[in-house]
Amino acid sequence: MTDVIVAEDLRRRYSGGYDAVNGISFAVPRGEVFALLGTNGAGKTSTVELLEGLAAPSGGTVHVLGHDPYRERAVVRPRIGVMLQEGGFPSDLTVAETVRMWAGCTTGARPAGEALAAVGLGSRERVRIKQLSGGERRRLDLALALLGRPEVLFLDEPTTGLDAEGRRDTWDLVRALRDEGTTVVLTTHYLEEAESLADRLAIMHRGRIVLSGTPAEVTAARPARIRFTLPEGVEPGRLPLALKAAAVGVPPRRSSGGGRRVEIRTYELQEALGELLGWAREAGVRLDGLDARSATLEEAFLEIASRTDDFRTDDLETVR
Repeated sequence: MTDVIVAEDLRRRYSGGYDAVNGISFAVPRGEVFALLGTNGAGKTSTVELLEGLAAPSGGTVHVLGHDPYRERAVVRPRIGVMLQEGGFPSDLTVAETVRMWAGCTTGARPAGEALAAVGLGSRERVRIKQLSGGERRRLDLALALLGRPEVLFLDEPTTGLDAEGRRDTWDLVRALRDEGTTVVLTTHYLEEAESLADRLAIMHRGRIVLSGTPAEVTAARPARIRFTLPEGVEPGRLPLALKAAAVGVPPRRSSGGGRRVEIRTYELQEALGELLGWAREAGVRLDGLDARSATLEEAFLEIASRTDDFRTDDLETVR
């Protein structure tokens, strides 16, 4: 079986007629990190709960490892790991006691020390839960999700509260799990995290998937940017015709040195940058603060988040 998660026309309606998940379809192959993104209320947590078997869909179907995760929960549950957005642990237990307690409810649990070492808590076994920092509690959440050596791992905001080092360590662990064949479904508000980890991603808005693909495919749908400052006395009108046409929405302001700040947006970054540098060389113009970069996932995300209109059916993209 290539796809370990398959959702077709998946829906989840709450009392009062609110459609949190409004007919989404996607598939996740084995050994892939798949990121599900969206603003608060977009429907990503409701979607993940359906995948985890915590609720039954109001419509459509979902299969995890070839089974209905809600109706066949007893079959699916031992083969998945779940890291919730927030765990609840008995505050007076030590870290080791908590892991051993959880292991007693887990099929084929790995040794407690192995799970704690994987998340960097090997030296904190005797510390009580109430003495852990917020970041250390997130590490413990992850250790418990890994106890059963899951084939599919659900991570809901896994690095919230972690410092930069802890976040990078978690990223390395997720990559290692993927390389071993674990399928990872990730939700996160850190777009850098999704861009770094995800093989593919989907952005949800109002219960629907509105953009999907690899991070590179998602960002390629937006123009790259070239920014620079022209010297005083050199106006943007002197730029080559093609670049003048691309310099749309240039802020009408000048730099502190009196020069004109220019922004060019283009889908052909290499060609536009080459033309700009060639013109500057021939004209003897110095481009201060020159910065050229491709579009970012954050830009694509914020554009979607800012939309207030309803999407048509043909706006939607199925993840495949």
